[in-house]
Amino acid sequence: MKISGADLMNREIPRTEQIYTARDTMLYALGLGLGLDPLDPRQLSYVYEDGLRALPTMAAVLAQERSWFSDPGIGLDTTGGVEVQHGLTLHRPLQPAGALRGETRITDVLDKGAARGAIVAVRTDLSDAAGPVATSIQTIYFRRDGGCGGSNGTARPQPQPWPAGPPDISFLHPTSAQSALIYRLSGDDTSIHASPAAAAAAGFDRPILHGLATYGIAAYAVIATCCDNRPERLTEIDCSFTAPVFPGETLRIDLWRNGGAVRFRVVCAERDVVVADQGRATFARDQAYSRDTNKIRL
Repeated sequence: MKISGADLMNREIPRTEQIYTARDTMLYALGLGLGLDPLDPRQLSYVYEDGLRALPTMAAVLAQERSWFSDPGIGLDTTGGVEVQHGLTLHRPLQPAGALRGETRITDVLDKGAARGAIVAVRTDLSDAAGPVATSIQTIYFRRDGGCGGSNGTARPQPQPWPAGPPDISFLHPTSAQSALIYRLSGDDTSIHASPAAAAAAGFDRPILHGLATYGIAAYAVIATCCDNRPERLTEIDCSFTAPVFPGETLRIDLWRNGGAVRFRVVCAERDVVVADQGRATFARDQAYSRDTNKIRL
């Protein structure tokens, strides 16, 4: 990194505006693997225009300003960057089509040392003509950019105590070999998700699935099992990314319910590897929702 962590936090990032359509909403859901079972009405509601719904985590890819990552004046080594945590708060339900404005700022830089990299926290506030829609907080580890100086070291939240006992729900979700190629059309076209050569240069055997795709799949699992497949009930979701996912693998989302909140982790079923951990989601309570579904194994 060419500039200090303090200067990076003072960097002004241009405001972004995006008009998105029902087609964008369906493409985002297809990138998560929804529609692989075209007879599942829960999945169909996100990939078919009749009664179309938007997955709340699409807010993490809309109206995002990404050009600053490759700004030569900043000098980040983006080939060594990987997202390690993401949090999203929904102030209002995300509509399946609309116009959004994104305002992005860098909120923290944690310098781990010259040989240990730096962690950068980025906040984006989304709004439309009616007011705030969502707040997205992205935490990225740039493993080759340490020694830049930093702030107060709050860039990454501390792990919280984990629930005792087995999960209340285990939700299996397959991905396809094309998942990363489809998902990247929603905005993140980083080459390690498509190019075998770029993936190899970054230390992977083959292209990997986007962390935010795993994040969206986890949100879908929460909505499908805890929110009666009503995405407008999800109010907040965050997790840490702990290992790569390869397109075509099956993800198992383990969930622990606690009233209007749920803790979760995501496991690659084939390799029995935890790929997302310390997950937490909150949702609006619904008197019509039966806690009897708590123990359903899907």
